[in-house]
Amino acid sequence: MTEPGFLPATKLAAMVRRGTVGCLELLDHFIARVERLDPRLNAVVVRDFERARDTARAMDRRRNKTAPGKLHGVPMTVKESFDVAGLPTTWGFAERRNHVAEVDALAVQRLKAAGAVVFGKTNVPVGLADWQSFNPVYGATNNPWNVGHTPGGSSGGGAAAVSAGISGLEIGSDIGGSVRVPAHYCGLFGHKPTWGLCSMRGHSLVNAASATDISVIGPIARSADDLAVVIDLIGQPDPAETALSVRLPMPRVNAIKGLRVAVWASEPGQPTDAESVAKIEELAGFLRRAGAKVSLTARPALDPVEAFHIYLRALNAALMGRMSEDALARMREAAARLPAEDMHADAVMVRTVDMTHRDWLRLNERRFQVRRAWSAFFQDWDVLLCPVIATPALPHMQQGETWERRMTVNGEDMPYNDMLFWPGLTCGFHLPASVAPIGVSNAGLPIGVQIVGPMYGDRTTIQVARLLEKAWLAFVPPEGWA
Repeated sequence: MTEPGFLPATKLAAMVRRGTVGCLELLDHFIARVERLDPRLNAVVVRDFERARDTARAMDRRRNKTAPGKLHGVPMTVKESFDVAGLPTTWGFAERRNHVAEVDALAVQRLKAAGAVVFGKTNVPVGLADWQSFNPVYGATNNPWNVGHTPGGSSGGGAAAVSAGISGLEIGSDIGGSVRVPAHYCGLFGHKPTWGLCSMRGHSLVNAASATDISVIGPIARSADDLAVVIDLIGQPDPAETALSVRLPMPRVNAIKGLRVAVWASEPGQPTDAESVAKIEELAGFLRRAGAKVSLTARPALDPVEAFHIYLRALNAALMGRMSEDALARMREAAARLPAEDMHADAVMVRTVDMTHRDWLRLNERRFQVRRAWSAFFQDWDVLLCPVIATPALPHMQQGETWERRMTVNGEDMPYNDMLFWPGLTCGFHLPASVAPIGVSNAGLPIGVQIVGPMYGDRTTIQVARLLEKAWLAFVPPEGWA
């Protein structure tokens, strides 16, 4: 039998329903893999094995007595930033080491109700604010494709666990690529939903009732089918907030033939790894030969630099709501030292430190105008294919703050946070985006593609990921983790 650790969650659930494997048997298989393999990864940093076993035993006893849910018996992990009753929620902050959640996050409740067996939580960067997953509470997580590299962030621990086959499924969050980048770095499928589609209750340092602008929650998995199942389960409003429900539009397409695809593989002034660009363009050629309508030049009617800066300013405004006064003071000092000509990502963000509400309203109005340009664009195109981020998985870079780091792309030196361009160009305007693996670099690192669609076009982007999975590339396990 194929190693269960590398099967999609939907296939694991089907095995349980057929009686091929019991819930406890399957859970114990994953727990054994965690105990054997995770010392090389440090991905599952909070373990809840005995309670999970109790749950699995109870599910086995109820076999044939209750209708199984879509994830019945699937052993899964959740990002450390989600509340799970009885487990710590630290977000990587040392001072929260002893904080224990009292109630499951709403998304966790919904996944459990569908039969998922949550047996642990996965590693994150401090404050969920890095593509490197390390913190003073749990240490650093390694990428199973190359343990000298990061699995991404901030949902990096979850991506490492799913890729190495020590978790059946993961739920993460994304405000600057935190689901999409780990999926890309680890050769997986991921989905960043339309903003507001999935309730964030239980994913907040301060138990906030309001949603954070741009921020969303979404799945990381080994198959596009898994993405669809999770979005069906968690993609409804919080019943404590409204009695309304959401019915997402059906996918626009069911086959590659006739698919309308715009391809934005590179952008002047935004260094992007040449191998990643080539893989996306190679995929575009395949899609054209398979009957899709493909354009390498179609673009929404927007200025990419302005759109990027709108995202950066809105992002920093959203993040400042959870910053300490000390952090805000340091930001003011940094802003005062900036030369006027500095328009790198960090400079654009830091200048928002004392943005007035009136200025934010003007920014938001301009953002919604650009969002309408995206909507008009998606009248003509079903999806946009673009890079997830500038490069495949980076080596571990754990020294200094993110705004102090530099990196080289195609021989060009650039600030670390300028890599927000590809993640931010789409999520800054609340668009859904799926990630699918499309190849491997010469250095042996995965390369993914970002599949962007119109607002509430989540089923379409996932469907295109499914089509690519079947016709181009499915999940391939990294070597050495059997």
